[in-house]
This record gives sequence, structure tokens and C-alpha cells, in this order.
Amino acid sequence: MRKEDLLKALEEARKKSKPRKFVQSVDLIIPLKDIDLRKPENRIEEYVTLPHGPGKRLKICAFVGKGMEGKAKEACDFVIRDEEFGKWEKKEIKKLVREYDYFIAQADLMPSVAAKFGKYLGALGKLPSPKSGSIFPMNADLKPIVEKLRKTVRIVAKKQPVVSCIIGKENMKDEEIAENAMAVYEALVHKLPEGKKQIRGVYVKLTMGPPVRVW
Repeated sequence: MRKEDLLKALEEARKKSKPRKFVQSVDLIIPLKDIDLRKPENRIEEYVTLPHGPGKRLKICAFVGKGMEGKAKEACDFVIRDEEFGKWEKKEIKKLVREYDYFIAQADLMPSVAAKFGKYLGALGKLPSPKSGSIFPMNADLKPIVEKLRKTVRIVAKKQPVVSCIIGKENMKDEEIAENAMAVYEALVHKLPEGKKQIRGVYVKLTMGPPVRVW
């Protein structure tokens, strides 16, 4: 995929989307072909760091013990201490999971996190995991972990042969959005067993606009 083609498609996507009263997201859509998602080894779940971030500030919640509470409060938007886990009710947990984009957890607390919150976090693909870099050891520096997650998107193809994710906001420069799109595309090509041969096409769109084909 060429950056020039992306820039041209982004320009067209802007033209085809009417002005709205909110800042629209820019999404990348990549349909796949010749991939059997019934086989677990073919399913895709990757975390990609966007060079210019998604254009919005992602909210991070941390599960920590007493020793990490101070660091977590400095770096994250919300902190839940291990001694508070038992107080959380089903309705509150569901609201929490929707409110925050990423959840990070102290490694030794993961069994407790999974037992109390795992069902709800897992359903939305938000359970802390080594793959996303969201599990940390005691005394870790949380600021770089959180900064990286705030620039990270999750790409998934488990049931349907298509990957879609945010690559920016319409108030970002097309150059930045294109570079974000390239990062996602290259990560996906690297993950696919047969690389770009399994990509059916690439599209970009604004939230309320139609998809525009890149190639």
C-alpha cells in the first residue's frame, strides 16, 4: 500500500462526508480473504502503536496494590486498590468497563482481577494481558506504559474476515492519519500467514461518511 494512495483516499473521504457538529473519527477498514477464522491460529488480535496517536485521549484504569497506588494515581485516570475489589457490584463493573479504554494491572493481582472483573473486561477485549503490555511488575514505572497505551489500537479478526480500527480524528493532518494507517497495515501484513495476498482491499472513512477505497 502506498502512502500517496492513502492521502488521495483521505482527501476524497473528507469531501464525501458532510460537516458535523462533532469531530469525526477516521477509520481504517481492511477486508480479508482466503483465511479460515474457524482455526484459532488464524484469528487475529494485535496491538498497534500509532505514530501520531488516535487523536483523542484514551482513558486508563489501573488495578494495583497499596505500594503502587501513588504511581498509578500520577499516571492513570482511575485507580482501584486490591482491597476494594470486593466492593464492586455487577452494574458498577459494567459501567467501569465501558468508561475506560484500557485497563492495566499489577502482575501478582491478575488472579484476583480476573476473578472479579474478568468476565466483563474479557467480553470487550479489555482484560489486561502481556500482549497489550498492560500487566506490570511491582515498582514498575507506569508513565511509559500508559503513554504507549494511549497511542495504541487493538485490531481484531476472530469471527468476521475484516479488520477495522480508528486511525485518527478529522482535525488531524492527513499526513499523520496516513502514517497511522501504514502502521496498522504493516502490522496486519506481518501477522497474516500469507501477508498481503490475504488482503482483499483497504478503505478509509469518516464516522458519518461512506467508505473510500485506497486500493
